[in-house]
Amino acid sequence: MEIFVISSLINAIVGASLGTAVLLQNSKELANRTFSLLAFIIAFWSFGYWRWLSSIDLEHAFFWILIFTVGSLFIPVCYFFWVTTLVELEKKFKPFIYSFFLVSSILAVLLYTSNLLIRGVEPKFIFPFWPIAGNIYLFYIIFIYVGLVGWSLILLTLSLYRTAESTRKAQIKLVLWGSAIGFGGGGTNFFLWYNIFIPPYINFAVTLGLFFFGYAAIKHHLFNIRVITAELLIFIIWIFLLIQTLLADTLRSEIINGALLALVIGVGILLIRSVINEVKQKEKIQSLAEELASANEELKKLDAAKSEFISIAGHQLRTPLTVIKGYTSMVLEGSFGKIPDSIKEALNRVLISSGALAKLVSDLLDLSRIEAGKIRYEFKEVKLEDIIHGVLQELEETAKVKNIPLIYKNENAADSRMIGDFDKLHEVVINIVDNAIKYSEHGSVELVLRKLGPGNSQRLALSVKDSGIGVKPEDIPKLFGKFVRSENAKRIRPDGMGLGLYIVKRIVEDHKGHVRVESEGVGKGSTFSVELPALS
Repeated sequence: MEIFVISSLINAIVGASLGTAVLLQNSKELANRTFSLLAFIIAFWSFGYWRWLSSIDLEHAFFWILIFTVGSLFIPVCYFFWVTTLVELEKKFKPFIYSFFLVSSILAVLLYTSNLLIRGVEPKFIFPFWPIAGNIYLFYIIFIYVGLVGWSLILLTLSLYRTAESTRKAQIKLVLWGSAIGFGGGGTNFFLWYNIFIPPYINFAVTLGLFFFGYAAIKHHLFNIRVITAELLIFIIWIFLLIQTLLADTLRSEIINGALLALVIGVGILLIRSVINEVKQKEKIQSLAEELASANEELKKLDAAKSEFISIAGHQLRTPLTVIKGYTSMVLEGSFGKIPDSIKEALNRVLISSGALAKLVSDLLDLSRIEAGKIRYEFKEVKLEDIIHGVLQELEETAKVKNIPLIYKNENAADSRMIGDFDKLHEVVINIVDNAIKYSEHGSVELVLRKLGPGNSQRLALSVKDSGIGVKPEDIPKLFGKFVRSENAKRIRPDGMGLGLYIVKRIVEDHKGHVRVESEGVGKGSTFSVELPALS
């Protein structure tokens, strides 16, 4: 007997808790409201069931049997209503839903005004008070209980085969399983009504069916699983303490249980609010993260398009620039005949400008390759001193125009062999020396090559010291960034893009080396140092 009492009480607590939690979560959703209605009706039915089985006299037992039966009249209707909202057919079936609620209401009135549904109460099996079915009770079982539940299952099954979405199919399957378990367990109550001695041992399956329904609703994104779990547990504790308070034997027990209930209600409200706020914050963060991810993808596409444009534009510009430099150089050398001295100065400027533009194009192409991960190196044995001499020859004319001597010293690196890419290392040296000339108006540019370190850890160190504009201490950490230039550099050479040192750093690091800059401040010159592994 106790097992039936306990199972009905559990059904009541779970139904009331789950219905309240879902309704509080989002009462604007029709699916939430219809689910809560179903859960409350099941709780109402279960509560009447519990009080009926707990009764010790005929009068009280009969009263709660009537309550229990009213609940059972509306369970199939509420279930049908909820299913139509799940399969999105509630508008189509609205006249039927209203009609079924009307029929259940008429049966509820007949329950209290006649003996057509329940004729009386008698002892059956282990139960001292069990209802006797009236003449139309079978009508309720066949047309309301079996008919509406069966119709609902047909709608769910048809929806299962119509939908192609896997998540949606999983939700419908959960409802079907919950229906089979819940109504199968609740239906075992009917046997004793017709003297079939099969006790309702699996009445507790109603609770399992509710959990299946609830999980299906969660999968349908009708409420958040963390919030609903917290609310459900708290509501169960509240109801348990409330029942314990109502059933207390003494005034002292009532006061203690009541005070505990009040305390737990306060703590529970704070906990629920905390969980809801946390979930809202996480959902907001997740939404922002998704937006950022989408924006990041768009930026990547734009960046790729930019790199492709730079690459195409760079290749298109490189050919005419090569022609301009070549023919200008040939004219200056007299390949097309002697030219007046007055024209030579202008042609020298054309040669210098075309060289600067060619370097800019080369920097842009290198940048696009670096960002695309397509920069290629041909590592082989090279002499760093040969690279330095080549750079000094190339920039000799540029330095002469500004009257800045180029001074080179090899202190102790008679053997300057290393493994590297000749062209890329040439680009490193020419970038640093060219900058030193550009940003100096007087003095000299001094290059010093040294060999540092013992044995296998020897390094070649090249320093380039100028008497130029210098660097502010706060600008030094940013100097090797992409498109970064100091304010002084922008003022003196507004045409630069701030790519040279970024490319220098990448090439040096790809050669297992490092580059740094030192300066005592604005107007006091700079020293750029490059260290690279040497061959011992």
